[in-house]
Amino acid sequence: MSEKENTTNEENASQQNTQQAPPYVLPKPSLEVLVSSFASQAMIFLGAIPNPLSGKQERDIDRAKFTIDLIEVIKEKTAGNLSEAEQKMIDSNLFDLRMRYVNSAGKTI
Repeated sequence: MSEKENTTNEENASQQNTQQAPPYVLPKPSLEVLVSSFASQAMIFLGAIPNPLSGKQERDIDRAKFTIDLIEVIKEKTAGNLSEAEQKMIDSNLFDLRMRYVNSAGKTI
């Protein structure tokens, strides 16, 4: 097989890979998705759920606190602009994460 034929085959394979649909459907961007994303990251850093990349429980208390604090920033910056349901969702996530943080801070995995 010549170099030209080999390059053409590789280009065709590359084009086929980029044309495939993703194996998942992304949700519509929203405040709930943003907060849930940060909450999931905090849960991973707290060791409450396995890291989806490694499949292992890992803990990084400093990153957990930072991520929880990011949710607090969202709460502060959106104050007065949230629906009642959005406010409850943020407050509920913050309460749960803070309790988990306090319980996790002194434990080892």
